[in-house]
Amino acid sequence: MKKVIRKAASLIVIGCMTMAVSGCGNSSGRQVVVYNWGDYIDPEVNKMFTQETGIKVVYSDYANNEEMYSKVESGTVSYDVLFPSEYMIEKMINKDMLAKLDLSKIPNYEKIDERFKSLPYDPNNEYAVPYMWGTMGIVYNKTIVNEPVDSWNVMWDEKYAKQIFMYDSERDSIMVALKKLGYSMNTRDEKELEEAKAELIKQAPLVLAYVGDEGKNKMINGEAALMLAWAGDAMLMLSENPDLEYVIPKEGSNYFVDSMVIPKNAAHMEEAYEYINFLCRPDIAAKNAEYIGYSTPISEARELLPEEVKNSEVAYPSENITSDPLMEMFNDPSDIISVYNSIWTQVKSSS
Repeated sequence: MKKVIRKAASLIVIGCMTMAVSGCGNSSGRQVVVYNWGDYIDPEVNKMFTQETGIKVVYSDYANNEEMYSKVESGTVSYDVLFPSEYMIEKMINKDMLAKLDLSKIPNYEKIDERFKSLPYDPNNEYAVPYMWGTMGIVYNKTIVNEPVDSWNVMWDEKYAKQIFMYDSERDSIMVALKKLGYSMNTRDEKELEEAKAELIKQAPLVLAYVGDEGKNKMINGEAALMLAWAGDAMLMLSENPDLEYVIPKEGSNYFVDSMVIPKNAAHMEEAYEYINFLCRPDIAAKNAEYIGYSTPISEARELLPEEVKNSEVAYPSENITSDPLMEMFNDPSDIISVYNSIWTQVKSSS
């Protein structure tokens, strides 16, 4: 799994990739413009791709789906490969922003496990190629939290006041409150959303901070008792601090799949296909999964991982868990986004 210090190294390599556009690296004249989540690829993979294909990788990253969408929609930069989450893929399909894929140009697509195909956001496998997947749950410090942790209720326990980290993310935090109340995280019922808002406002005085990537280091350093966390981040935290544990609460949570897509206006379509196919190669998928800590949808790649990773219930929970009806994928909230925005503004102003 990746170490936090690799972030700086990643940026250096990415900078080199970007400079390749102006002549550093190869002379084929071919390139692929990639826009991905921050620290969501082993930077050596981009170097390997260029070495094997002669295609330059022009690489930049984003912090969240909304930032990516805004940049792509603006049209200021033409991208060839994106890595959205399921609800954003649904939105981009509805907005006619994505190219339909010719899977014959991605022969390694057959390596992807069937359970990650024909998912609700792309039922006919026309637009998206799964990249990584995981769950969301709670990371807690066993030296501070003595009782069993199996419910979202612990994130509202006053004994842990100012020892709780929540993500600075309206969708994820509202999801937690909805699940705590026994509701679907995709509810459109404004009464249920109002109840979730009330729960988050009630929780706000107990929250030490609403965090992003910096929360991982803070938990590793023992600065809090509990943190809302993605399983991939949990894998990193647990590997750095044996006092930490990860659990998916009994009320259910988010089960996500981030995928690779090609924008409809991609300028380098053939290079995009080659890049996606390369990332689906089992040895490359394993290299990425080991570096970033998230879970590969390719069983052949999983088998190449270290024993403690491929057998981890954090990284690879059983299919019984992910198929539980209480485990949900986010869908596109465009029709109620103003309600979400209003809720989050009120929650943050109350903290």
